Amino acid sequence: MNDSQSRRRAPFPVLPPHGPGLAIGLFGGSFNPPHEGHRLASLAAMKRLGLDRVWWIVTPGNPLKDNARLPQLAARLAVAKAVADHPRIDITGFEAAIGTRFTYDTLAYLRRRCPRTRFVWIMGADNLATFHRWQNWRGIAALMPIAIIDRPGATIRAARAPAAVALHHARVPERYAAALPEATLPAWIFLHGPRSAQSSTALRARARGSSGAVG
Repeated sequence: MNDSQSRRRAPFPVLPPHGPGLAIGLFGGSFNPPHEGHRLASLAAMKRLGLDRVWWIVTPGNPLKDNARLPQLAARLAVAKAVADHPRIDITGFEAAIGTRFTYDTLAYLRRRCPRTRFVWIMGADNLATFHRWQNWRGIAALMPIAIIDRPGATIRAARAPAAVALHHARVPERYAAALPEATLPAWIFLHGPRSAQSSTALRARARGSSGAVG
């Protein structure tokens, strides 16, 4: 079976609740593991941007990272659901069904399938610092608005990042946050507020240290 046949026969994934006119935040990542910082960022975006829902898009893997030790998708979905614990935060792993590896392809798929839903891409300030390394990052900015959530230790680094500098003209003042879902593209905003010091990297390191402890 060739690649085109595989794509045609791929299962049509069930997406979380959506519909014409709804404003939905998309928060993607490996969630390895999910933590309270993800939840805090989602609730902040929901409140400040006037979002109806936030989807956690739990990815099969990260093209920029070593996925050798990545837990199975089903396990990460289950933990994410327990951590999110909110009626308007939806957990989904639909990327595995559509076979996309890069964020641009996933977002382009959603724009095609849900053309009247107002999507906003959400990411932490630490990701903005490396956003210029993402596959077709300018294309992502042209697909939907982007909300950057401040993260401890990343504020200044993110503001000086190549992508932030290149898209400086498209930055929306924070006082207009509620208008972001309707903004002319490209458009992005940097949201400040309560921050969580938790990170997946630190939690994994702590877990490895605990498992290797003696006595």
